[in-house]
Amino acid sequence: MSDLICVAFKDKETADKALDELREMQREYLIDLEDACVAVRELDGKVRLKQAVNLVSLGSAKSGLSGMLWGSLVGLLFLNPLAGMALGGVIGAGTGALAGSVTDYGIPDDYIRKIARTIEPGTSALFVLVRRVNPDKVLPELGKYQGTVLRTSLTTEQENRLKEALNCATAQATA
Repeated sequence: MSDLICVAFKDKETADKALDELREMQREYLIDLEDACVAVRELDGKVRLKQAVNLVSLGSAKSGLSGMLWGSLVGLLFLNPLAGMALGGVIGAGTGALAGSVTDYGIPDDYIRKIARTIEPGTSALFVLVRRVNPDKVLPELGKYQGTVLRTSLTTEQENRLKEALNCATAQATA
């Protein structure tokens, strides 16, 4: 089961930096992210979302390749596999892009927007859905970003460890 963690930061850029660090830790197999999103609340109060996974391009690429394969196979039946491949690729890419644009994977956008409206204008928040994590390695690295925990689905003990890691960095920065 995955855990949802929402952390707010004092400016617009810190959530992006924290997500970049999490991605680097994912390459080192310290954390397994299922989904991630950065929400930025502009000074005018509008919320802008930056999804970690672009479903439109991902769906288009996957379906385009699948369409090319099926199109060439159907084209073989009609003795024109190249035309079938081209037509299948175009149709597959179009349907994949359409499917990607209407699919909401991982953390629901409506939930992210609802929580992001509670942060101060000119700040950002990071929303991550975590499958597995090595907290002894990840928490000290995240602590340097001085975030505030908004919501989690962690146990009370795990949430307290996260808050402690974020507060230790805050206390060190003010000392």
